[in-house]
Amino acid sequence: MNKVIGWTVGSIAICMALFHLYAAGVQLFPALQQRSAHLGFALALTFLIYPFFKKNIKSDGGTLTIQNRLSLSINIVFALIAAATALYIFTNHIELTRSLNTPSTLVVIMATFLILMTLEAARRTVGWGLPIVAIIFLVYAFYGQNLPLMFAHTGYKFENIVTQVGLSTEGILGIPVGVSATYIVLFVIFGSLLERSGAGQLFMDLAMGLVGRFRGGAAKVSIVSSAFFGSISGSPTSNVVTTGVLTIPLMKKEGYKSEYAGAIESIASTGGMFLPPIMGAVSFLIADYLGVAYSEVVFAAIIPAIMYFMAVFIMVDLRAGKMGLHGKKVYEGPDLKKELRTKGHLLIPLVILIYLLLIEKASPTLSAFWATLSIPFCTYLRKETRMGLKKIIESLQQGVKFSLMVVSACACAGIVIGVINMTGIGLRLSGIMVNLADGKLFMLLLLTMIVSIVLGMGLPPVASYIILSVFAAPSMIELGVTPMAAHMFIFFFATLAHITPPVAVTVFAASAVANSHPTKTSLIACRLGLVAFIVPYLFVYGPELLLNGSIVNILLAGLTGMMGVFILSAALEGFLKNHISLWTRCIMLIDAILLMSVGFVSDLIGVFLFIFILFYELKIKKYEDKVPTQSSSIG
Repeated sequence: MNKVIGWTVGSIAICMALFHLYAAGVQLFPALQQRSAHLGFALALTFLIYPFFKKNIKSDGGTLTIQNRLSLSINIVFALIAAATALYIFTNHIELTRSLNTPSTLVVIMATFLILMTLEAARRTVGWGLPIVAIIFLVYAFYGQNLPLMFAHTGYKFENIVTQVGLSTEGILGIPVGVSATYIVLFVIFGSLLERSGAGQLFMDLAMGLVGRFRGGAAKVSIVSSAFFGSISGSPTSNVVTTGVLTIPLMKKEGYKSEYAGAIESIASTGGMFLPPIMGAVSFLIADYLGVAYSEVVFAAIIPAIMYFMAVFIMVDLRAGKMGLHGKKVYEGPDLKKELRTKGHLLIPLVILIYLLLIEKASPTLSAFWATLSIPFCTYLRKETRMGLKKIIESLQQGVKFSLMVVSACACAGIVIGVINMTGIGLRLSGIMVNLADGKLFMLLLLTMIVSIVLGMGLPPVASYIILSVFAAPSMIELGVTPMAAHMFIFFFATLAHITPPVAVTVFAASAVANSHPTKTSLIACRLGLVAFIVPYLFVYGPELLLNGSIVNILLAGLTGMMGVFILSAALEGFLKNHISLWTRCIMLIDAILLMSVGFVSDLIGVFLFIFILFYELKIKKYEDKVPTQSSSIG
């Protein structure tokens, strides 16, 4: 039976991958057809892969236990229901769009099934957090007319609620699933193929060759390799388990404590979400919500992402200096030049993707299609890297399986969006947030940050962003924040929730590898990632950091921002060329804020203070180096 299920899962996964490649490069289907097929494939696979019971009892002598038999039966039934529902929507999409206001009994049944299947799929893949939020909104849709006037709606019939939420393009089959069906799954497949082609190991070798020989080399390898992987994988947790199994032991071997090693890997893997081109799939959602070109989102993310990784890199380097670590080669791998000469062609698909997206301004769908198709052909440029048919099939299957969590999250978040669109509660919640902030932008940003982090603790970044973009972003825009800055602000904090205690999913994964205390590791990660908590406020008040403004202002904001990151990192570590006194660190923190804030006066004061601090620290270092020499000559 297990072999039959395995073969079935593999076949469905291949069909799903081929369907999306066909739709991307040959024929794009109408929205309802594309989304229903996408969701049908994903739900069926989810039910066949993820167990109904979290812990199944092991069988004895090959005989399935009653619990396993029950779980298997439920999985098959759910998969068949999901497939049948999706097939019905796919074949009747035209009639459905005309009859949602007066639905038949069959349509109501199908909508109800789709809602229930979506909730169950989300429970299996992302846990109880998101389904509970969705259920709360559904309860509000059914009984919200009985609430106080501020929250009450006019009341809706059962059939109108389930069809609006389940079958319309305003609910489960709305924009989030649309983006997932059109963009996300393609880029996940692209990332899977690229990684399995050998480019994944190449990324690691390049990181080792670039920074492995410097002080704190193992930690720097973790940062660089995680940035490479994260830019295409879009999942902090999978990034940790992919690169962390190698880099965390290397860091511990070099002298870093377990908690620090786990924190470095966590923060570096989380940073991959902010780094173009994929940005954890949220970049596609932002572009779709704002109605802008995908390239605009990518360009907007460049400076914040650089500031983020620069801060972590500098702090790691200064910590190595503080610990007295010296540069040494931590990894005896292939020569960097030789690696590029023998495997550099594996980077061609990534170059093609970036070229099509940013230079040719091609659609993300078409760019991903051609970049994905190029991978097998590029591997054939050298005999040692060629991908056989079996490996290609396995890569496609793996890519589809990796996308299931995102699909489930997008679909379940669609339930929330459907209720918000139907009842209009989004506008009222937005108004409530403005009122709670008393019309003050900073207070609203602080409130949005807290809500984003709390909601993100139980939800994937994609789902958290989708929900908050509906009612938090409009309230920020109402107080004068640019739309891009509002959506990027929410995205940053929804992602950072995965390193903030008490629930820090990415840190938990790293702690398991590092054998460290999760809470201590999380607190260290928050300190290392402090820049990420500050930068969103900076680009809200200074959109130049999102490349919004004149070239001169953007260059000035970027340059002073980098200087601020350097000073902030040194202040947090308490080390530059030597240990820094407490009062100097306080001045450096003030200077860092001045430099990172966008404004001519603050930048000017910050630059002068920056020069003074560096001059002072160099003089102190020179004096301390001279004192022992004088003492020895006297003796």
